[in-house]
Amino acid sequence: MKQRSEFLKKQFGISEQVCAIAENALEKALDSGAFAAVDEIKELNQYKVIKAFQDMKVSDSMFNGTSGYGYDDRGRDTLDKVFAQVFGAEAALVRQQIVSGTQAIAICMFGVLRPGMNLVSATGKPYDTLEEVIGIRQDDTQNTGSLKDFGVAFRQADLLADGSIDFEKLKSLIDADTGMVLIQRSRGYDWREALSIQAIKQACAQIKVLNKDTVILVDNCYGEFVETLEPTDVGGDLIAGSLIKNPGGGLALTGGYVAGRKKLVELAANRLTSPGLGAHVGPSLSQNRAFFQGLFMAPHVVAESIKGAIFCGLFMKSLGFEVSPEPGDFRGDIIQAVKFGAEEPMIAFCQGIQMGSPIDSFVEPQPWDMPGYEHQVIMAAGGFVQGASIELSADAPLKPPYIAYMQGGLVLEHVKLGLMMSVQKMLEKGLITL
Repeated sequence: MKQRSEFLKKQFGISEQVCAIAENALEKALDSGAFAAVDEIKELNQYKVIKAFQDMKVSDSMFNGTSGYGYDDRGRDTLDKVFAQVFGAEAALVRQQIVSGTQAIAICMFGVLRPGMNLVSATGKPYDTLEEVIGIRQDDTQNTGSLKDFGVAFRQADLLADGSIDFEKLKSLIDADTGMVLIQRSRGYDWREALSIQAIKQACAQIKVLNKDTVILVDNCYGEFVETLEPTDVGGDLIAGSLIKNPGGGLALTGGYVAGRKKLVELAANRLTSPGLGAHVGPSLSQNRAFFQGLFMAPHVVAESIKGAIFCGLFMKSLGFEVSPEPGDFRGDIIQAVKFGAEEPMIAFCQGIQMGSPIDSFVEPQPWDMPGYEHQVIMAAGGFVQGASIELSADAPLKPPYIAYMQGGLVLEHVKLGLMMSVQKMLEKGLITL
């Protein structure tokens, strides 16, 4: 402890007092058994991934990429099958041509929904970047190519005060014209718990009672491998996410995925490319190895990220900040939210995370008009892949009550260092006292 404290003070300027508070938080996490519980989930998920690799007979010959159209790409097509098995789905579409989770969700929506249908959100307002996809943040004079422009109506059922799904409200919204119900698993930019797999299972069952033909799409971003089952294991028709989040394991350079019922995945593929081409095209350009190996590493990396989130909750709460989840609460995603109540400490927190990063540690992030977001956002992201949320990052929209959302961390030590740097920065600016 003393040697570590002296090293951190000499190399990073972190005071002994900040180090002591961090060590106390880490000891609490270890003593509570929280890390051991994470490791148990990690182990089961790791076995599941390895079994899928074995069953699909993954070979190093599949790591060679294709170019051009990408016809007959054995590695890409086998990767689809591996993802499908891991996620308990009939089929999957894993492509570097899907550049974000938002695009993965969008191709599901545009692939399935038709003019005159309704899209219902069961978890309140969708994540910011989906608002323009749906047409929520759009007046009648605009024509952006949103679902609204194609005659798809949108309705939402806000979550109840305890963060659970309002099934009574859904009864009034879901009808024969409801083509899709969206469930956002993660908290996004909301002060709420992420949904558990059990809650998603219950929601899927009740939604199908209201309309057995409606497609249930689960935004799975930030939730992969947090539990031992995925939404497609428990009734979800489609899931979608990003490879630079959990399932890419920190190795994928870009990409996204869709998994679920075969016919629905085919419709999403048609939207990504075109009808008639679907999933048959899409060159892998030598990225197959990173995608396979990233998926292999994902259970371990997600576990490190969750441990970092647990540490963050304990550390920041000990300093008097409100946190969500609370220490000891259920975790359904890799995100730890911290409420600052004011703009300045929130910005300093994000800047401290950047200072503790391996890449661009010398850069001071500032709030900016980030594409797809309603408010200015400050984002600390000193990772190896631009925007990779499975690497340590912290972002915060500039709006009351000034909440920062920290996620990721390929290794726990990086998360610990970033948080100590953040607290040290706030301390030096006189924004907190110890």
